[in-house]
Amino acid sequence: MAVSMPDLLADLDAETAVVLDLVADLDDEGMAAPTPAAGWTVRDQLTHLAHFDETATLSAVDPERFRREAAELLGRGDDFPDQVAAEHAHLPAAAVREWLTRSRAEYVATFSELDPSTRLPWYGPDMSAASSATARLMETWAHGQDVADALGVTRTPTDRLRHVAHLGVRTAGFAFVLRGRPAPDAPVHVELVAPSGETWTWGPGDAADRVTGSALDFCLLVTQRRHLSDTDLVVEGPVATEWTSIAQAFAGAPSEGRAPVDRSPA
Repeated sequence: MAVSMPDLLADLDAETAVVLDLVADLDDEGMAAPTPAAGWTVRDQLTHLAHFDETATLSAVDPERFRREAAELLGRGDDFPDQVAAEHAHLPAAAVREWLTRSRAEYVATFSELDPSTRLPWYGPDMSAASSATARLMETWAHGQDVADALGVTRTPTDRLRHVAHLGVRTAGFAFVLRGRPAPDAPVHVELVAPSGETWTWGPGDAADRVTGSALDFCLLVTQRRHLSDTDLVVEGPVATEWTSIAQAFAGAPSEGRAPVDRSPA
């Protein structure tokens, strides 16, 4: 994908607005509502975004300080996201909204001055400024999905999902390595139908391993917001089958993802 930092940040702003609109009227009780992420409330989803917006901004303005603080955080164990959430569980609803609004604005302002190829440290391998912004958009959409599910809201998908899908494809090898498995050499063809009806493709068209279906369901899968069996995706080939069982577009410890929806009779 050709990268335009202004367009990417505009999409990030638009995705942010969707999440803030979801929670605009929530009081403290509403912020405490449980989400599908075990143990996480709506508040936790939002403070997670705000906190890591701030650390992502730090990675751009003071990389060495970021590296020191990241090492300290990673040294606290694989559950460091849960620890960060717990540290902010006392925040009232208005303060949570204000923090996310401010931290996101600071992130966008900082990254608007960067070349897309600028290398920045992160909690795993270093990444480009463009990849950082794509990751923030993916996180915003994914945690926004948890908030929407908690509130019983169905969001209208947009073609901004292309950023999430692209990251999902790009992190295929990462998902294997994260679990101590060698990244496969066999290519996978991914063909998705966008919300606009456009077709998006990655990988050689003649690949034996294939993943096809809706972009929305693919994004729900790679962000681990839905189990494969609860999507319309068609998976062919052993490599594609293994990948879609462990797909993980976000950094951190290996995650098992969501369990299938229980469709047994009540």
